[in-house]
Amino acid sequence: MESIRDRLKNLIRDRSLKVSEEPIYKLSSGKLSKYYIDLKQITFDPEGVYFLGKLLYERLKDLKPDGVGGLTLGADPIAYAVSMVSYLQHNPIKPFVVRKEPKSHGTGRQVEGLLKQGDRVVVIEDVITTGGSALKAVQACKKEGFTVLCVYAVVDREEGGRENLEKEGVEVYSLFRVSELLK
Repeated sequence: MESIRDRLKNLIRDRSLKVSEEPIYKLSSGKLSKYYIDLKQITFDPEGVYFLGKLLYERLKDLKPDGVGGLTLGADPIAYAVSMVSYLQHNPIKPFVVRKEPKSHGTGRQVEGLLKQGDRVVVIEDVITTGGSALKAVQACKKEGFTVLCVYAVVDREEGGRENLEKEGVEVYSLFRVSELLK
């Protein structure tokens, strides 16, 4: 029987990974690449998001985080999936969302959720390239007074993001590395 990790890897390869002979895919960093990973094809699918939630929960539970979340939109469905699985395992982990910028109205918050100062959180990222989005989420969490345990990505593109975050003192883990998906 196929493991959850193997099934998820195959779903990502089949649905999310786009490969070209020439660098035609524009990344959020502005760089052109020969491959693109559209994880919304997984996170917007009931089967895929369940596998992500289950697998990440298993990887994170021993850290005992109070919350899990990251920069909207990529991290949102993943955080909700981990939260749902954690609840079903009688070990609730609260989801949170980090806006790209603080709200200009209402409370003016950049991080939304049911967490409080001092809570321990894991920042989730769908795909890490340069680490810029994850770092922005980490900084927003720290500004809120949360203790950031680590960053956990679904896919590490292996283009310096892990190293950039580690230079900032943030541990980084991933479910998959792009080299594994491209095999």
